[in-house]
Amino acid sequence: MNADFSRTLALLRQEKGISQRQAAKDLGISQALMSHYENGVREPGLAFVRKVCDYYHVSADYLLGRTLDRDGAVIDAQELYDASNEKGTLRGSVTATLQKKLLVNTTSLLFELLGRTGSREAVNAAGGYLGGALYQLYRMLHRAAGGKDKFFGLGGTAFSMDAVDADMRLARVSFAQALDALEENEAALPAVDSAALSEAYPSLTQSLTQVLHMTEEDTNRLLGR
Repeated sequence: MNADFSRTLALLRQEKGISQRQAAKDLGISQALMSHYENGVREPGLAFVRKVCDYYHVSADYLLGRTLDRDGAVIDAQELYDASNEKGTLRGSVTATLQKKLLVNTTSLLFELLGRTGSREAVNAAGGYLGGALYQLYRMLHRAAGGKDKFFGLGGTAFSMDAVDADMRLARVSFAQALDALEENEAALPAVDSAALSEAYPSLTQSLTQVLHMTEEDTNRLLGR
């Protein structure tokens, strides 16, 4: 059984807010065996997998990492909701279409939530940070395609010395400070738990979950986990 199972098993328990001992008791196994399952030391049988699905109200496909939809639906690039209202496939690549939709939808949800905080500082800082990432990627593509640095207002040396990275780091600081200010003022923040997001933004939340999962997978792979 793949590593997604053990990781998902542990995350579902933590999300439910129960101890490993309690989950093991409810599922009819010892805590030691539950620990082995969550750490990937041992693989469970089909009967246990079925119990876990019923216990956490998820599909076997979700538990095994075959889909990010808890009910077992598989994301399709053509069917995925597109917040940009732009239909069709990007020329030459279904993968590009899927990535575009995932990021457009996730960005739409992020700014929808930030807009509800009433913090212009947080919104502007988020825009600056994401804009910097897009700027760097486009400029690298522009350069690789034979474009000249004089097309841009930022000099080539400054760009090569990571000036945009520095601006993005400052944007992250501004974003964190804006969130701190909201907490200090006890501002009413939007609910961001899975249940609330799925109910309010079902289509966008699907994309958000996918983006979070892919990023965590890539990062954990980098860390050797």
